[in-house]
Amino acid sequence: MLLEQIKEPTLLLDKAKVLRNIERMAKKAEESNVVLRPHFKTHQSHEIGRWFRDYGVKSITVSSLRMAEYFAEDGWDDILVAFPVNVLEIDRLNALAARVKLTILVESREVMEKLDAELTTAVDFYINIDIGYGRTGIMVTDLDAIDSILDVSDVSKTLNFIGFYTHAGNTYKCKKKKPVTDIFKLYEHGMVRLKEQYTMDYPEIKLSYGDTPSCSILKDFSNFDEIHPGNFVFYDMQQKHISACSIDSIAVAMACPIVAKHERRSEVVIYGGGVHFSTERARRPENVDYFGLIVAFKKEKWHVNEMGSFIRAVSQEHGVIKASEELMKKASVGDILVILPIHACMTADAMPHYLTTEGEIIEKWDGK
Repeated sequence: MLLEQIKEPTLLLDKAKVLRNIERMAKKAEESNVVLRPHFKTHQSHEIGRWFRDYGVKSITVSSLRMAEYFAEDGWDDILVAFPVNVLEIDRLNALAARVKLTILVESREVMEKLDAELTTAVDFYINIDIGYGRTGIMVTDLDAIDSILDVSDVSKTLNFIGFYTHAGNTYKCKKKKPVTDIFKLYEHGMVRLKEQYTMDYPEIKLSYGDTPSCSILKDFSNFDEIHPGNFVFYDMQQKHISACSIDSIAVAMACPIVAKHERRSEVVIYGGGVHFSTERARRPENVDYFGLIVAFKKEKWHVNEMGSFIRAVSQEHGVIKASEELMKKASVGDILVILPIHACMTADAMPHYLTTEGEIIEKWDGK
């Protein structure tokens, strides 16, 4: 029995669900005639990365140069680092650019000038565009800032402008499909208009767009050249609340031991806290925040069986579960509970490896 192997918090993975999720997104990209450049920061695994190759994926996105190095070791040679360039890593950037086709993000003339002075190998770059998320990037209407970047690349021997990149991270705050659709249309309009303003001078300009909610909910991405969602490989409860996926598409779950039981409070305590799940939370229908949903586990698979049990609080190692009457009756210290995470990216990042429902250990990047 799979759960009998588990002694500490362990991240379970259902490979069949992962493959279905990859296939669905690859088909959607093909139907829109766009490149699927999945963001590998979600799974951070050589083995899982290889599964994408079976669906025609040749280009990937990562969130750091170190992560790019990790995947370059496994033969990926077309890598976009979707994070503003850290000029202090110029030596690492130069070394990596000499090995693979590297694409970077820039959003200031200052960085461009630094790169132009110190790059030893040519790299492609996207200009990072903000259309309302507010995290980072040049505002889509700030043509002066864009022009100042292009002034540098136009005379640079190492910086090759290929287009505009944007991430609609604000879709993650949506609760229904329509707001996601509205955000997508806003971004699509902004990016298409931006492309039109620069196409005459840069006829090969590309548009790169991505976030799991809109890439899951919308169907037509033909106005873009590539999409770069990441979370879709696993999905999670956050995506389920957004209506980006069904609960049956969630492909990872945490297995955690019960370490205490409190009858008076109808609570059990698990070995599994913020360092395993992160502190990401979602809101239940009864307006209560929660950090993970307890599901049934039978025949080496988890099954959605809404018993009303959920993690109501986390500290570093503790998870406090508000338990249903049914769970309180059958749960004992030493039992293993299986829990769907709120944010799979954060949970996967915190865990050292995956245990598949077939009992196989899949290693992942250790972050070094």
